[in-house]
Order: sequence, then C-alpha cells, then structure tokens
Amino acid sequence: MTDPEREDRRQQPKPKKEQLLSPATAAKKLGLYLPATPDEFQATPITRTEMQALNDSPPEWLTTLRRDGPHPRDEVSRRLGVSNSALARAGVSDHMTTTEIRALLDERPEWLVAEREKHAPGTGRPPGTAVGERPASVSSTIDLDDDDDADDAR
Repeated sequence: MTDPEREDRRQQPKPKKEQLLSPATAAKKLGLYLPATPDEFQATPITRTEMQALNDSPPEWLTTLRRDGPHPRDEVSRRLGVSNSALARAGVSDHMTTTEIRALLDERPEWLVAEREKHAPGTGRPPGTAVGERPASVSSTIDLDDDDDADDAR
C-alpha cells in the first residue's frame, strides 16, 4: 500500500542574472567624472563583476583619470577639505583637474580658508600647522601670590 512517486512539479528557481549598473552609477561608484571616461564606458551598462575587476586591476585610462582628473565635485570637495555646498558658494566649477586643485591649495584664497575652517576646525590654518592645533594665545596670567581677596573673606 505505498503511493506511487509523484513528479515534482514545483517551479524551479531561475538562475540569477548579473545586476547591471548604468554608466553614471558606475562612474559615481568609481569616483570618476563621467564625461571624461572613454566612449565605450559611457555607452554600455557595466556588471558588478566588471566593476570589481576595474577596481582590482584598473586599466590605464582609469588610473590616469584618478590621478590627473578631471574629478567630479565630490572628489574636488574631498581633496580641498570642504563641503560640496562650499564649492557652490564659491562658484567653483563642477569638475577640476588635480593641477587646478593643487593651485587652489597653494594660493589659499580667502573663501577656501574660511570654508575649511567651517568644515573641519583647524584645517584653515597655513601649511605647517598641525590639524586641530591652535596657536598659543596671550592669556591673562593669574597671579597666585595675590590672595588679598581671600584674606578679606576670612
């Protein structure tokens, strides 16, 4: 009295498809300015596996873009040590090369010093000053021998 074996009619799971990222999303995740990337990168979606391969062994064009730029606003603000809003307030372009960023850091315009001080106190100081270190201020010295007030209270 055994039942005959039944055929398994459950739906079989579908093989997983590789997730595709748009060129804009891939560029953002790689920290790149999309218009500066090669045409083939801009034209085709990229898989997560290809993205990992680009990070693990970057091609020459990726290495050059990361080193020399142009860099997107997020990277420019990170390298300058200010917020994205600070760049907008200063009227700085959406993308800059490494050379332009270095020139700004060397010339240290007033807006950059002020914005760096807002973003991270102590970083608006001239080069050579440690971050967070404040110059010694002239403070009033307390005369420990002056205890006349203490004698009056007795």
